[in-house]
Amino acid sequence: MNRYQYVDAATTPLRDGTIKLHGPEGFEGMRKAGRLAAEILDALAPVVVPGITTGQIDDIVRRMTLDAGAVPATLGYRGYAHSCCTSINNVICHGIPGDRVLKDGDIINIDVTLLKDGWHGDTSRMYLVGDVPLKARRLVEVTYECLMIGVEMARPGVTLGDIGHAIQRHAESHRYGVVRDFCGHGLGRLFHDAPEVVHLGTPGTGVELREGMFFTIEPMINLGKPAVKMMDDGWTAVTRDRSLSAQFEHSLGITADGCEIFTTSPKGLHKPPY
Repeated sequence: MNRYQYVDAATTPLRDGTIKLHGPEGFEGMRKAGRLAAEILDALAPVVVPGITTGQIDDIVRRMTLDAGAVPATLGYRGYAHSCCTSINNVICHGIPGDRVLKDGDIINIDVTLLKDGWHGDTSRMYLVGDVPLKARRLVEVTYECLMIGVEMARPGVTLGDIGHAIQRHAESHRYGVVRDFCGHGLGRLFHDAPEVVHLGTPGTGVELREGMFFTIEPMINLGKPAVKMMDDGWTAVTRDRSLSAQFEHSLGITADGCEIFTTSPKGLHKPPY
């Protein structure tokens, strides 16, 4: 028996821990929010080069978001003071923009979440800075493959355990570590909602996907072991063994026979090199 509670998103309180099932209005709202977030990541492709600072990247994200009539969802979220996250090399997620200058050979994940007309667009991509070593390029490539393996499985009747298992199997076949401490999540009118989307698992277990569910898939894959260390700033998560880490993220909605990706790149800039 499925022990999870599914509710009509139009008739339930927002913060009640249930899994929301959305109708056409929700899909339309998420398309607009997701497209804008993806357009911002597209616009960053030519500027993520050696010499730019992560603070300058954050400024671009904030300006584009506001100019489009949206607001950065991260700005002010639990005290966070920036419009995106910039996670470089061994930073797994939630890297804070600032004075850090990107160098030749760096890899960086840029994670953008915005709120447009009441709906959240949440997506991230990896960028290669200059001439990146082969082992780093391969990690980025496999991490993108992990994302798309999960997305392509997403349809009614599949469980999150099925998706997590497939992602884990692919990553571990390359001897990479799958981060356990952070996961994908439901979203829509809320930034973070049920269910949690863990990127490893056992087939046939966990939440069963149903039409109308909105959530992110965002695997974080380490070149080394999966262990995480939190920095003193309370946000930045790094690999405990100092190995490289990569991540990609899409927001999607479950349809009658599959899923719709809300954050597909309008310019076809799905994975580097761009």
